[in-house]
Amino acid sequence: MEIPSKLFSCKYLQLYHFFTINLSILHGSDVSSAVNPSVTGPLARGGFVMYRKFTIRILVLPFLSACLLTATASAACGDANKFGRNLHRQSWQDSDPLQFGSLLKIADDSDPIVGMWHVTFTAQGNEAGPPDGTPIDNALATWHSDGTELMNSVRPPQDGDFCMGVWKKIGKNTYKLNHFAWFANDTANAPSGIGNPTGPTRILQHIALSQDGKHYSGTFILDAYDTSGTQVAHIVGVIAATRITINTTVPDLL
Repeated sequence: MEIPSKLFSCKYLQLYHFFTINLSILHGSDVSSAVNPSVTGPLARGGFVMYRKFTIRILVLPFLSACLLTATASAACGDANKFGRNLHRQSWQDSDPLQFGSLLKIADDSDPIVGMWHVTFTAQGNEAGPPDGTPIDNALATWHSDGTELMNSVRPPQDGDFCMGVWKKIGKNTYKLNHFAWFANDTANAPSGIGNPTGPTRILQHIALSQDGKHYSGTFILDAYDTSGTQVAHIVGVIAATRITINTTVPDLL
């Protein structure tokens, strides 16, 4: 006997329709095949009731198990490569009552580093470079959930005030950011003129997020190049950042 496919739609649970129409044997229209016709009286009726209950249990239990396994499998697909992670919130999606239902992920838990930050870069530990305490940059940075980062520097626009990077979590509340400022111009004719062409700069950062998620700190290595790819500057230092929230004001950033 083939079980209709609509039974596997957990959204509607059309058990009544199944048991009363599709399987006539369960509601008595074909009693002769369900019980021994040679047995009469209360025993036959009782046997039929017991047989009916037993058959219903056999059919219902696999059906419910299939529903539970389907939901569990769909939920686990959010991160099947690791165990112990929290399951994402799910939403039921099924536009056709006769088709299989599915679980649709409607939200994802972002890493705590994700958000907007006010970041300062300060020279520290340079033997031949700028002395300790020299400001290198003051910027607004946004860390995105897809592993990318965007920074708006306080430097003059012709010097390349927008730069981008990619980040990866490397430990508990610790991160590595590979950041690039692309080709621009130097500040020879600042603040209004366009200076001499300059090459890209790479800023490699290792940072640690505070327990409350409101600050991060760490170190950076800055390597600057000319347009031919020759390294022209090497600066190391420290980073300090404060999270920008919906209540942050301009005086908070100055």
